[in-house]
Amino acid sequence: MLSQLSELEAQLEALQTRALEAIATASDREALEQLRIAFLGKKGELSAILGAMGKLDASDRPRIGGLANTVKARISTDLDERREALGKAELEARLIAEAIDVTMPGQYRPQGHLHPLQSTIDRILDILVGLGYQVAEGPEMESDYYNFEALNMPADHPARDMQDTFYLTDGNLLRTHTSSVQIRHMEEQEPPIRVVAPGRVYRRDAVDATHSAVFHQVELLAVDEGLTFTDLKGTVKTLIQALFGDLPIRFRASFFPFTEPSAEVDVLWQGKWLEVLGCGMVDPNVLKAVGCDPETYSGFAAGFGVERFAMVLHGMDDIRRLYASDLRFLRQF
Repeated sequence: MLSQLSELEAQLEALQTRALEAIATASDREALEQLRIAFLGKKGELSAILGAMGKLDASDRPRIGGLANTVKARISTDLDERREALGKAELEARLIAEAIDVTMPGQYRPQGHLHPLQSTIDRILDILVGLGYQVAEGPEMESDYYNFEALNMPADHPARDMQDTFYLTDGNLLRTHTSSVQIRHMEEQEPPIRVVAPGRVYRRDAVDATHSAVFHQVELLAVDEGLTFTDLKGTVKTLIQALFGDLPIRFRASFFPFTEPSAEVDVLWQGKWLEVLGCGMVDPNVLKAVGCDPETYSGFAAGFGVERFAMVLHGMDDIRRLYASDLRFLRQF
């Protein structure tokens, strides 16, 4: 029995030595778990050694049991310490790998900027809002009443012709100007009125260097007691000179069904007279259509295409460049 006792003691000491060596060289926590199972698991080496205790005398079993507990405790302690050390090492490695150098310059990403059309609209609105005008918007799909009839356009007017207007199957149409916004605003608001209406409009034009079937307009309207053509001229001159500078401006007599008298405005640009907008005093029939007494109130209106202004201000030679989305062109602005 003495030799068997000594043999179990030797096995336990050898087990502890091998276990501690293996634990010290474990490369990761997964390998450490496999060592725990191999040495201390239910079917591990320590359990196999303890299985032989049944052959010992009852008086020797406490000695082997105490030694086994000591070995188990030592192996468990080393496992815990090694697991903690590996965890710290993994965390440090991860922190190093994922570290951010805050002193490094950031990656350059080019910032976007406004499209030349939008920047032109913003510039125009900034001027007119500064003059006391309120921005108003309306639907792009309109009825015949708001687009034509309320604007004093008789049924046989050329602007109603199919070659000019996009008519829809339900009887509505795509607005040909933003004047319809002015009608809607006058229906809802009592004078005095100062309103500017920017927006997209549609006409059946052949697309070329100076024409597009879809383009942008800005129209302004003022209605109040005692407004005259002089007020209109002063407003238009202020707008034009704020955009183009102190250039010569001329008013030419013209005709529009919704204004009387009417005029077209030219600017002397680079030695040539350039037409930039149409304007006039609001026709009394238009005021009557929205329930405004033309004997008490008068008004003036003006409208122009944003694309023409953008082309002149930026020296563009083709309106189609504004819609091509060519970054080589747009980056210039």
